[in-house]
Amino acid sequence: MSDFDYIIIGAGSAGCVLANRLSENPANKVLLLEAGGKDSSILIHMPAGVGGLIGTELVNWYYYTEGQPHLNNRKLFWPRGKVLGGSSSINGMIYIRGHARDYDLWRQMGLEGWGFADVLPYFRRSEGNENGSSAFHGGEGPLGVSNARKTNVLFDAFVEAGKQAGHPYTDDFNGPQQEGMGPYQTTIKDGKRCSAAVGYLVPAMSRPNLKVEVKALTNRILFEGKKAVGVEYTQNGEVKTARANKEVILSGGAVNSPQVLLLSGIGNGEYLRKFGINVVADLPGVGQNLQDHLDCTVIYECKQPITLHSQMNIVRQLMTGVQYTFFKTGLGASQGLESGGFLKTRPELEIPDIQLHFVAAMMRDHARTKSDRHGFTIHVCQLRPESRGYVALKSLDPADHALIQPNYLATETDRRTLRDGTRIVRNIMAQRAMDPYRGPEFWPGADKQSDAEIDAWVRESAETIYHPVGTAKMGNDPMAVVDNKCKVRGIEGLRVVDASVMPTLVGGNTNAPTIMIAEKISDDILGRAALSPENVTIAEDRRGAAA
Repeated sequence: MSDFDYIIIGAGSAGCVLANRLSENPANKVLLLEAGGKDSSILIHMPAGVGGLIGTELVNWYYYTEGQPHLNNRKLFWPRGKVLGGSSSINGMIYIRGHARDYDLWRQMGLEGWGFADVLPYFRRSEGNENGSSAFHGGEGPLGVSNARKTNVLFDAFVEAGKQAGHPYTDDFNGPQQEGMGPYQTTIKDGKRCSAAVGYLVPAMSRPNLKVEVKALTNRILFEGKKAVGVEYTQNGEVKTARANKEVILSGGAVNSPQVLLLSGIGNGEYLRKFGINVVADLPGVGQNLQDHLDCTVIYECKQPITLHSQMNIVRQLMTGVQYTFFKTGLGASQGLESGGFLKTRPELEIPDIQLHFVAAMMRDHARTKSDRHGFTIHVCQLRPESRGYVALKSLDPADHALIQPNYLATETDRRTLRDGTRIVRNIMAQRAMDPYRGPEFWPGADKQSDAEIDAWVRESAETIYHPVGTAKMGNDPMAVVDNKCKVRGIEGLRVVDASVMPTLVGGNTNAPTIMIAEKISDDILGRAALSPENVTIAEDRRGAAA
């Protein structure tokens, strides 16, 4: 058995941050375990390669949910990263933090130290924004953030159409005003994806006190009484163990972290005993509280041959590849998601409840269904679903995928939000800015107008937009799994640090918040004082500041 000070399970967004921060001190001996392989594929590092990553199992857990009772009992495809960098190596590279109110809500739930003023300095510490430092942004952090490159006139036309429809404009969704139409910033640096592996892990790999093991599937956490002391894992068919003298840190994500906890004897005691698992800690919240962003796509044909459908031509693909290889410019340097919006479906709402992503191509079924014509897609995502699901075990084999039941659209509020969001998109698309480009509505089709018809289309077509959280939530209530320091309740030497600890889903993409969580907890692990809170003015905040 090898000895380390810290063992980190999972080299995803949080795990890479922790590996870097904990190994900065040469006295700390750190082991990072990753079930997937190295991030060597060119598709990972070329932003335009994102579509090819979603549909392959090489770097993807390729999960499927259970049948969804409110989505025609469909089993939904759930891509999650199985590679160094985790989902930050296969995601759409959009840099979004969520709304300040999301974090103030966490504080109001009793999570001291998690208000927006508390987390903002950690967002800023992580961020290396090409625009430099400001009250809202960091300019020197490991995570490269860049402005959209404006590769297609359709992106600007969409934003202009939103303004014509009466929606405000914002030039920074992570700044003082989230609500509105505008450009996205992306985790792309110098024309290449800046995953957590690129930004955090690669700079630390040469440190002699950090050991990274790939193709290492964690079987269970080892305990002495109520203290976590190590990890058992399988690598190349061999079962191995490693000892942690200080802490074991679980960073497997919203699916894998609860699975590892359950297999290790932490969870609902009655449930564990049915599997014959010895109960180490009876925590009924493990695997519960699953939340995810459900998404539907409104698709139009394009009257001009200017969309990414042109890239279906092999000659165009070769030209794009050559330009990217030698210059890191052109379509290869963009992920094709350059503009969008955060809007309210009802005027009485204080903050946006839907997010829009505009894609200059027809995209259905996670880009696995190829289009046969020019068109564009508008994703409609409900930001704060009421529906709750769970993750559970299918077997005692760690290699078996967990049971995933998100229970999408279980409430009328969730259904109404997607219905209203679809109508908002149609209104935006009807504006004059889209007249030169807007062809017939391809999906769901202009004939689908009534509530019942739109609801039926959503049940038939809605999919995840890849933001599962909440299955090992922070809190003080009986269903909480970890405390506000991400320490597992009732256990010594064990933390969960990843998106699973979010008590509620933030209003936006979850990669940046996950990195922030790991940055913040790394200070606590190392015994450092938390960064001082930073108060900034938020436009939608009627108090005038995120206190």
